[in-house]
Amino acid sequence: MGTAVSRVQRIDPAPANDYRGTFAPWLPEPSPGDPLPPGWEGLYFPFAAGMDGLRPDGTPLGDAPPGIDLPRRMYAGEDTVFHRPIRFGDTVEQRVRQGRVTEKNGRSGRLVFADLEREYLVDGEPAVQSTWHDVFLEEGAPPPPARRADPAGDRCHRLTPDPRHLFRFSAITFNTHRVHYDRCWARQVEGLEDLLVHGPLTRLLMLDAILSGDGPGPRRTPARCSFTATAPLFVDREITVAVTDGADGARAVAVAEDGRLAAEATVRW
Repeated sequence: MGTAVSRVQRIDPAPANDYRGTFAPWLPEPSPGDPLPPGWEGLYFPFAAGMDGLRPDGTPLGDAPPGIDLPRRMYAGEDTVFHRPIRFGDTVEQRVRQGRVTEKNGRSGRLVFADLEREYLVDGEPAVQSTWHDVFLEEGAPPPPARRADPAGDRCHRLTPDPRHLFRFSAITFNTHRVHYDRCWARQVEGLEDLLVHGPLTRLLMLDAILSGDGPGPRRTPARCSFTATAPLFVDREITVAVTDGADGARAVAVAEDGRLAAEATVRW
């Protein structure tokens, strides 16, 4: 692994309120000392590359492994360990380092899978540790074969993200990946059907759906969350998040409007 890059930020309610007002209006407005909802640490420490530090697709150069010449970059998933809650008002140190890099060849051509290890510390002690999985692809790489899923579970949540939702999430996280706002780029360069819903946003929507089963009171902190993106989700099309509860955790699937399985998430208590 490479050298860690460290940043420090106070957990101010503003980014969380921006997200809550757009995607989770049923949650109460946060107050100092309240726990940050699990997964929402990703709303902080936004991308910080200058214009000269961006790839042509708008993603940052600095957190990509050196020497990767593949033009397309996609978020493939994330594995997170929650040690303790982060609270509004905490001063948090984020440490980011390069993780494992694996090259493969398949029906989509040459692929490079690259991990980013992210650690969030409060008073020097780890609060959250997360491994972000990216995949770099060749131009014109075909999508993976579609898998179908039944959007059924103990609880179902539905959302139809429109361009305003995508803009707001990009603004909160300072995400300049052009697939989320530039239709010409998404369709003509990346070969996508339309603007792409952010993978990290899908993860948050699924984690929020799972944790909504806790009711209106304080949300308990899961021990682990594993998220895998399996197919793209597009703007202006309904997403169904179906949650199945278990004794030791919960599982959720995100299903596209046409029945394709788009993502899977598992939480362990």
